[in-house]
Amino acid sequence: MIVCNKLKTQDIWSIVENNDQVIIDEETRSNVKNCFSFLESFSRDKVIYGINTGFGPMAQWRIDDNHLNELQYNIIRSHSTGAGEPLPEKCVRAAMLARLMTFLQGHSGVNIQTCDLLVEFLNRGIYPVIPQHGSVGASGDLVQLAHIALALIGEGEVFYQGVRRNTADVFSELGIKPLQMYVREGLAVTNGTAVMTGLGFVNLFNAKRLLDWSLKTSVLMNEIASSYDDLMSEVLNGVKRHNGQQIVAAKMRDIASGSKMLLNREEELYHKSEEDVFEHKVQPYYSLRCIPQILGPIWDAMENTENVLVNEINSADDNPIVDPQNKTVFHGGNFHGDYVSFEMDKLKIAVTKMTMLAERQMNYLFHDRINGILPPFVNLGVLGLNYGLQASQFTATSTTAECQTLSNPMYVHSIPNNNDNQDIVSMGTNSALICQRVIENSYQVMAIHMMALVQAVDCLKIADKLAPATRELYNQVREIVPLFVEDTPKYKEIAAIIEWLKK
Repeated sequence: MIVCNKLKTQDIWSIVENNDQVIIDEETRSNVKNCFSFLESFSRDKVIYGINTGFGPMAQWRIDDNHLNELQYNIIRSHSTGAGEPLPEKCVRAAMLARLMTFLQGHSGVNIQTCDLLVEFLNRGIYPVIPQHGSVGASGDLVQLAHIALALIGEGEVFYQGVRRNTADVFSELGIKPLQMYVREGLAVTNGTAVMTGLGFVNLFNAKRLLDWSLKTSVLMNEIASSYDDLMSEVLNGVKRHNGQQIVAAKMRDIASGSKMLLNREEELYHKSEEDVFEHKVQPYYSLRCIPQILGPIWDAMENTENVLVNEINSADDNPIVDPQNKTVFHGGNFHGDYVSFEMDKLKIAVTKMTMLAERQMNYLFHDRINGILPPFVNLGVLGLNYGLQASQFTATSTTAECQTLSNPMYVHSIPNNNDNQDIVSMGTNSALICQRVIENSYQVMAIHMMALVQAVDCLKIADKLAPATRELYNQVREIVPLFVEDTPKYKEIAAIIEWLKK
């Protein structure tokens, strides 16, 4: 059970990835109630956006007191206009958690019932059907969040126990009462960055897994090539004053510990030699030698993304902001998703570079005239008759190319809309969705790379000389894809490795 006050990354991981239950502590409940009571009283004789005015460019129209309740329902129903495939349940779970956390800051003026109902959705595994497309990222994720709000009022559709159903039927079955409209529930639920933030966390978790795999495969790659181990030297990397590079080098040293395949430069080269042309490369290709310099900035980028997302989920990201302490209400733009949008663009660029690294390492394995130690395409059969992983490279290359195209930034593609009220927007949810696609692509490339690596290990018969960490990696992949000589379809093995990589 996770107490929802100020969440850390591990808390969010436990709730989103492990489906841990959530609870609201009494102090936080009290703050939410106080904020609601203040707003309810304060708003009675004042003009406050979205409470007694229209929404967006229609804010210039005052709403009669007889229609205030109807106003809140109207924003939910009118904005439930999403299109495309539904978001995965894990992403919806993260989005609902992000929306809940905004309300628990005590600056949104919602009734505690709103928070309690979101908690019930999370704890019972009720996931509103949220189409992928609809948000421009300011005023937050209006359309996608409207689909969450639609489910909270007992309308629309939800996924429950893996089945898509009418929300009203699920509520009736579970004895759940729909959300009531009090002062600004409709606007509060629909107005914020929760969907892009939820997507952002799922993307971050999956990207971090990929980075861990990239570290291990890069060490194994250098073992196969019998590289000199000074590429990960503490001294060498220490003189380049970037935190990520030094962390990556240290992790590589840990992974490589115990390897009998990496060479020591002092022992091999730092003595008098009669060779005029060195049979073994004095320095390997950059895709092998420059791992700390390539993965280091990716490590740093993910650390920054994590900081931004943790700050965002622990923030009040709607509008207006209610300040019961100073007894006023502020109108502004905390719903603007630029922080998340910018990070999702940076994250997808980082993942694409990681994908490019895997693809280049794979090319080294497949290109016999480059590596000089393996048959073409690590083909263990009869050359010309058999083809090894030749066609698998087509898949990896085309998928990497798609990642490169998708890495063009979304953040700078603002289009004015909403009668130019929203004249500059973040496109944060689009950025997060594209980042999600890039990450999925990267898993596909990594799966093919894994097959190539273990085939290379068996071709060279070096499994017993690997470091314990990379030997374990080899063993795990071989449990999914046994050694193969004859040509067989590989799409099922690729899918199985992807599933394993994501665990």
